[in-house]
Amino acid sequence: MAITERMTKTTTPTYWEGEIPVRYVYTYGLAGEKFFRAIMEKGTFLATRCDACDVTFLPPKIYCDRCFEELNTFVDVGTLGHVDTFTVSFKNMDGSDKVRPRILAMVRIDGTDGGIIHYLEGISIEDVALGLPVKAIFKPKAQRKGGIEDIIGFGPAE
Repeated sequence: MAITERMTKTTTPTYWEGEIPVRYVYTYGLAGEKFFRAIMEKGTFLATRCDACDVTFLPPKIYCDRCFEELNTFVDVGTLGHVDTFTVSFKNMDGSDKVRPRILAMVRIDGTDGGIIHYLEGISIEDVALGLPVKAIFKPKAQRKGGIEDIIGFGPAE
């Protein structure tokens, strides 16, 4: 089927045989670059603040999605947060049983209106609860590469 036929017959179900060559480079963007650089170099989280809306975005954004103001101020919000919600996973992605269940949580970072979804480490299923204070656990600085994998998870806040 020719490309023009594909574009003109939009109501007829079709399919594509073979591979579609797609080449791209993913970038974090301006806000993501600063966010992941802070994790890699300092072991902390950066957020952006919109004073007009009284909102602190984590992960950071370049524009406020409420008032569309440009956000230029990055603030260090530390690594402490609390469990906002969580689930326990008993299965691997392929459907097989996990060796041990894992707790996946939405952690709202203190002082922000956002958070990070990640695993809880060193917290038993019996002890996890909404509002539980936690702290980010990072890989050793020499092993960090500037990505989400630099965060091992969140553990008990001491």
